[in-house]
Amino acid sequence: MATLTDRSILVLTTNFGTEADELQQPVTALRDAGATVTIAATEPGTVKTLVGDWDPGPEVAVDTTYDQVRAADFDAVVIPGGTLNADQLRTDDAAQQLVRGFASDGKPVAAICHAPWLLIDAGLADARDLTSVPTIRTDLVNAGATWTDQEVVIDDGAGFRLITSRTPADLGAFNQAIIDTLTRSTS
Repeated sequence: MATLTDRSILVLTTNFGTEADELQQPVTALRDAGATVTIAATEPGTVKTLVGDWDPGPEVAVDTTYDQVRAADFDAVVIPGGTLNADQLRTDDAAQQLVRGFASDGKPVAAICHAPWLLIDAGLADARDLTSVPTIRTDLVNAGATWTDQEVVIDDGAGFRLITSRTPADLGAFNQAIIDTLTRSTS
């Protein structure tokens, strides 16, 4: 079992519309591997998740707001999807600056489903190999990315590791790719 006891991970989300499994499963997997996970949202309180972008999911406690954190204080960032969540995040200047901070510090950025929209608006998709939910493929290709229909795509170009995945069905492989990346960087 991987041990990430010396690792601190930021999960970047909004307070509404995040796909429940894409928030809860990575948080659980990372915590089970020993990492400290901080959930940062737009506002204090809770994240009201959705299942399938429609049905209400569980509420998840927020640890802090993302305007109160710095990339320098974490080892990686995980960005869950959900159409409404990702559409709000992509236009938020603070979220864009934060994810750019991880990239410029050479730290892993992991995004699933619709979350790669944030990569487009942060200027981090151009010339990168990645995947996403198929409905945003054209957006990513138009932003200069090479899109592949695989459960996980890892791109080590541009000075930071980019881990992307398509849908909740791929969460096992997505979570393992994040854990493997962080385990390798501790050895």
